[in-house]
Amino acid sequence: QVQLVESGGGLVQAGGSLRLSCAASGRTFSRYTMGWFRQAPGKEREFVARISWSTGMTSYADSVKGRFIISRDNAKNTVYLQMNSLKPEDTAVYYCTAKLLQSYDYWGQGTQVTVSS
Repeated sequence: QVQLVESGGGLVQAGGSLRLSCAASGRTFSRYTMGWFRQAPGKEREFVARISWSTGMTSYADSVKGRFIISRDNAKNTVYLQMNSLKPEDTAVYYCTAKLLQSYDYWGQGTQVTVSS
């Protein structure tokens, strides 16, 4: 059974940093693309970043480019999202997700990130 478990969310002041972790288990993820999405109150879930587990190639939403860094640790089967220079508009529930082909098939339960001004 695939499990994605996020951690690392919390309350931080604007300009601060947080690092989210996503521990993946239940299968071999070497062929998967891992992603982070977020959903703010009253808004749709939006893409934040993704990384190919095999190649390490990354992609980011324009709103976080230059501030967030996605990475993975193959030995720990964990994906990270380093979030720097946080803004109040980054406040959302952040979800870890995984896809093999076209669609994201697996989702974590989410972790709350709140950035105060």
